[in-house]
Amino acid sequence: QVQLVESGGGLVQAGGSLRLSCAASGSIFSINRMAWYRQAPGKERELVAAITSGGSTNYADSVKGRFTIFRDNAKNTVYLQMNSLKPEDTAVYYCNQRITTRQPSSISDYWGQGTQVTVSS
Repeated sequence: QVQLVESGGGLVQAGGSLRLSCAASGSIFSINRMAWYRQAPGKERELVAAITSGGSTNYADSVKGRFTIFRDNAKNTVYLQMNSLKPEDTAVYYCNQRITTRQPSSISDYWGQGTQVTVSS
């Protein structure tokens, strides 16, 4: 039922910029935490950036000052603006939505299909 559709990945030269988009449907977007993760071959998936329903953000140390996560609740979309890209940023990037319920309590994670970001030197 929950669907996350990503776009914006591609090939870019080092120092360039990309903006990833993730459009959500099948959930109440505005009240859920959204995040971007990434995974390179042979490595574990890691959190890149997250944004809560209240607008609080959190970033991996490796991307602080270069990446910005923001959301447009009217469009049910979360974005990741990536500037000053480095070859080390090359990975598959995944959109994540976390849905928390109460009575009963639960936490459920939903994932996009992933989009490839390749940064050439």
